[in-house]
Order: sequence, then structure tokens, then C-alpha cells
Amino acid sequence: MTDKLNIVPFVSVDHMMKLVLAIGVERFLVELAEEIEADFRRWELFDKTPRVASHSREGVIELMPTSDGEVYGFKYVNGHPKNTREGRQTVTAFGVLADVGNGYPVLLTEMTILTALRTAATSALAAKHLAPRGARAMAVIGNGAQSEFQALAFKALVGIDRLRLYDIDRTASVRCARNLAGMGLDITICNSIEEAMEGVQIVTTVTADKQNATILTDNMVGSGLHINAVGGDCPGKTELHPDILRRSEIFVEYPPQTRIEGEIQQLPADYPVTELWQVIAGSVPGRTDAGQITLFDSVGFAIEDFSALRYVKRQIERTGLYEELDLLADPDDPRDLFGMLLRAKASAPAA
Repeated sequence: MTDKLNIVPFVSVDHMMKLVLAIGVERFLVELAEEIEADFRRWELFDKTPRVASHSREGVIELMPTSDGEVYGFKYVNGHPKNTREGRQTVTAFGVLADVGNGYPVLLTEMTILTALRTAATSALAAKHLAPRGARAMAVIGNGAQSEFQALAFKALVGIDRLRLYDIDRTASVRCARNLAGMGLDITICNSIEEAMEGVQIVTTVTADKQNATILTDNMVGSGLHINAVGGDCPGKTELHPDILRRSEIFVEYPPQTRIEGEIQQLPADYPVTELWQVIAGSVPGRTDAGQITLFDSVGFAIEDFSALRYVKRQIERTGLYEELDLLADPDDPRDLFGMLLRAKASAPAA
């Protein structure tokens, strides 16, 4: 990497795609999950705060910061469900890593693709600890931009090889099945949520509408199921009937954030939940019996983005898949920033 003080390594969308393809999507997901798991085991070292959110009728813009005391990271991310009607992504993001010792950024990267990968890796990591032993079949309810990433993460980390798809827009399910063709999954496109749930041990809900929806009702959920609830991720946006929550053992990332944004916003503020990091660290049990319903109420947390940023930084050091961005002022004399401006004026060609 560069030693020029004005340069920050920048990973563009093009470089991110090349990096993911060079590593391989499933290997990338597995290694990213390992990075997240390692950071969850040292969870107590991190600064933790609910994300800073600016809500509007149209969506939300958020900042997600954290630090382990040596490295600082943050992600800028939006969530605008209406965007797809305008040919735009529902979620876009970029992220930064910085050296705590001097405050200088050491990485700037796209995170729209990376967020999809880290969300899927976190989902599958949770399922590795919570899903029924030997689970092979999963339903994915909501077949938007996240669905293929979720499917491949669960295949790579959990061993899922049967996939049942449902979306109110059948063309989304057809696209998902087409994109996953030849990747080792037996895929069925279903005509209803009830049909999609038949014979599965895991269900992932990943719908986008910004509303209190009821994607799953209590009568759809049998004993022994693991529910990966991804779509509910801001105030007023949920996917599960509250009766399902009351029957489930609920696992979350960071309770102060999840109680605002997750499925458990429907429950009393003191309703008992278990933090996923405690399960990963071995301090509390995950699934305790075959008939238990486990629910990962996933909203996404800054430590997962921190893990993803550090993973990408290591990979670009190895592959060189980045460009140099002239981002930081670097005057000859650190105290003479204005003089740097004057010298630039003197050397500029006449207009």
C-alpha cells in the first residue's frame, strides 16, 4: 500500500466486484463470517451505540460508527424502499476505516455490495449457532437484492441445498432462481408463503416495504424452526406477527438498537432477549432443544461493518484491487495549509 500521506486506498464498485469474483462469492462469505465471528468474540472491546439515523417519510439515512481502540470504522447507509420504482437501489452505502492513533483514514470503499455480503454472512453465522442440526431446506420470503447473497451464505456456512422462494412479484423469484442456477441449490418457486414454508427448517424474511407488515403469522410457524428476520430494520417496519415473537427464543445483535428497529419493537422494552455475541463466545447457550423456535432479529450492527472493512483492507493489500485517492491535504509544513493553497495558485496555468 502507499506511504504517501495524501493518499487513501479507494475500493470502487468495479474493484469490489473484481475482488469478490477473484476470491469467489462463497469463499468470500465464509471468510467474512469468520472475521465477524472473531470480532463478536471480543465484543466487549468495541465502542457501541445505536446507529445515528435521520428518518423521513421516504426512508432513512444512517451513520454506523464503532472502534476497537486501535481502528475506527463507520458506514454511511440509506434505506429507501421506493427507490426500486425509480430504477435505484433500496440500499446504498460506503465505509471508512481510520487509524485511531493519528485519525487518518486508511480505507474508503463502496459498501452497497459489501453490505449485502456482510448481512448474509451474519445471518448464516447466526444460523450456524441457532438453526436445527442438519438443516438442509430454507424458505426465502422476499426475493429482492439480498436474496441470492442469503442463499449462498446459508449454503456455504450451514449446508442448505434446498431453497424455496416466494415474492409477491413472481418475476423477482424467477430472477433469483436464474441467478442461482448451477450453484448447487435445488430451487422451487412457490405461489404463496404457506407453500414456501413446507418442509423447511429455516425461513429468511427479507422484504423491503417500510411498514408494520405481517409476512409470517403464528399459524405458519411450527416447532423447531429457525427464523432469520432481516427485513425489519427501522422504527415502524416489521415482518412478524408478535405472537411468533412470544413463542420464540429471540437473539439480537445490540439490544438498544434492536428494540428501536427490530421485530422486538412490538414487545415491551424489558422483554428478555439474548445477545448473539454471548452465544458465539460460549457464555450462554443457543438452541437448547430440537422443538425450540429460534429467531435472529437481525437489524445490522456497526461491528459487522467494521469486520467487513478490515477484511476488505487485508484483501486489497494482497490483490492490489484499489486505486489511490488524493483525499488528504499534505502540506510540506503541517502548520502551513494556506501556504499550500498559495503554492498551488502559483503553479496553476493561467486561465
